[in-house]
Amino acid sequence: MSMDRRQFLKITGISSILGLGASVASATHPIWMPGVDPDLVSPNAQALTAKRWGMAVDMTKFRSEADIKRVVEACHSIHNVPDFGNNPDGTKNIKDEIKWIWKAKFKQAFPEQATELNEHLEEAPFLVFCNHCDNPACVRVCPTKATFKRDDGAVMMDMHRCIGCRFCMAACPYGARSFNWRDPRPFIKKEKQNRKYPTRTKGVVEKCTFCTERLAVGQMPACVEKAPPGGLVFGDLDDPKSAIRRLVSTRYTIRRKPELGTGPNIYYVIGGR
Repeated sequence: MSMDRRQFLKITGISSILGLGASVASATHPIWMPGVDPDLVSPNAQALTAKRWGMAVDMTKFRSEADIKRVVEACHSIHNVPDFGNNPDGTKNIKDEIKWIWKAKFKQAFPEQATELNEHLEEAPFLVFCNHCDNPACVRVCPTKATFKRDDGAVMMDMHRCIGCRFCMAACPYGARSFNWRDPRPFIKKEKQNRKYPTRTKGVVEKCTFCTERLAVGQMPACVEKAPPGGLVFGDLDDPKSAIRRLVSTRYTIRRKPELGTGPNIYYVIGGR
């Protein structure tokens, strides 16, 4: 997506005048996206709400590769994430790959802690995705406010306002964002396409959204529903009575690169009771 300086300044100027930005989005008034049934994003009595959403990942509950695959496929299928396939030699096409949730070895996800743990854990796969940080670097650098933080802590993408500058990708220390280098729509399998969720276009960034469209109608994130019991625990970190708050208060957990000051809200359980 190309844009000259005059067009860029026009967009950012209009955004400033109208006050469109992170402040317009809240847990009760999420931004509507064309292509989505308005009933799925309009506030209703069944909507799940929180002061600060977070998730705990306990990989000891994932007993097989199939457990991990089921979670990834659930997320990618419901959000129409394209699959561009592999290179001719069979290797993964990293440049084109779009991912909202994926697996990484422990020593890749937690490089600063890898040497402190046993060899088995360092080689184990871990599910990783957007950390929905308290102090998200991606939000600070976005010139059009296409990426913003809701009142409930979910870090979002308004893909209609994204100009493809990829500043957010450079700022994110977790590699949690993907860029559509080409039109993703031909690479979404028609039989699996979710007609209730919008597809994207070439030249925009996308990532995990904590399934806010599902929270709005009282449903848990798709990955949580497909994970083994206790594998993914989602809830309000600021609620002392919530399951996630009790878990992170009683189990040994770690987070990805907390020393950077981003305040990640994804916790990983690696210790016993």
